[in-house]
Amino acid sequence: MAATPSITIPADLLPADGRFGCGPSKVRPEALEALVADAPTYLGTSHRQAPVKFMVSRLRNAVAELFALPDGYEVILGNGGTTVFWDAAVFGLIEQKSQHLTFGEFSSKFAECASRAPFLGEPTVISAPPGEAAEASAETGVDVYALTHNETSTGVAMPIVRPTGTDEGALVAVDATSAAGGLKFDASQTDVYYFAPQKCLASDGGLWIAAVSPAAQERIDRIAASDRWIPASIDLKIAKDNSLKDQTYNTPALATIHLAVSQMEWINTNGGLGMSSARSAKSAEIMYGWAEASEYATPFVADPAFRSNVVATIDLDDSVEATTVSAVLRANGIVDTDSYRKLGRNQLRIAMFPAIDSEDIEALTRCIDHVVDELRSA
Repeated sequence: MAATPSITIPADLLPADGRFGCGPSKVRPEALEALVADAPTYLGTSHRQAPVKFMVSRLRNAVAELFALPDGYEVILGNGGTTVFWDAAVFGLIEQKSQHLTFGEFSSKFAECASRAPFLGEPTVISAPPGEAAEASAETGVDVYALTHNETSTGVAMPIVRPTGTDEGALVAVDATSAAGGLKFDASQTDVYYFAPQKCLASDGGLWIAAVSPAAQERIDRIAASDRWIPASIDLKIAKDNSLKDQTYNTPALATIHLAVSQMEWINTNGGLGMSSARSAKSAEIMYGWAEASEYATPFVADPAFRSNVVATIDLDDSVEATTVSAVLRANGIVDTDSYRKLGRNQLRIAMFPAIDSEDIEALTRCIDHVVDELRSA
């Protein structure tokens, strides 16, 4: 591996906070301070007792308020991130057959998981090349339509709309891991809107959270009552029943719950999803505007309608090596701007989650320009 060029970015160009990773994400200092303040009576206590159950209640209420959930929707949660939820959905949400939209690394993983389940029919997979978005199509026999609100690997966001003409009772399940809290949507267009909190919700991973419609709750109960074997740790009915008691089936990471609550209550107190999505949209306007005006950078997602407001993917031309730029930035305290490893492009990938200040996004663009100028003049 070549040595990182010795380039010092002037202090007046640097962002106030140099964390731009797409998960784990920047955690607001105020959230950490709140966790420290509550630690003596919260951390290290039983998750079956009042202090933790109250925090889980706050989390569930904050999700319901943030997404303006329709009547009858419940917020359920369990240990493990989105990958674990895919396993849970294969066992306890898909009845016979699913349809999956795949347009990047993460959207394809749920489809692969469903395809390997011996008790399900072969799923339909509708694919689009990285940088583009796929579109759902009504299909007889499909009982779960698996959408992705934001593809973290490619920086593509898609509108969340319930497909028309589907079989009666078909559910819409949306992977919102990098979208939840940063992109607007209509919850009534979904039956299961699920996510992990280490991105827009500025927490740690290891937890899945899902907003679940009455129809999806009925499906979960019906499958659980069937003769299908479901491991208890990923049984959605067990997760639902425990969540309604403001607890989890097994011990959760208490700090993760607390940090997610702090972020969502901050958002809700300051204008809700409209506020948080506007913060990300402002950052996206700065980032994409800079790339479009640059002589060496270009937004990877060609169609502006599908460019994510929470994850920007920026291609660099062949005269500039993105890995070198990222390495120099890291040496100067600006971290996690690397492209997604499996995409294999000469690219920067930059989070624009609500906790990240737009002023820091603007400072980042100036720092990238400075690094590139220094590399070219070397």
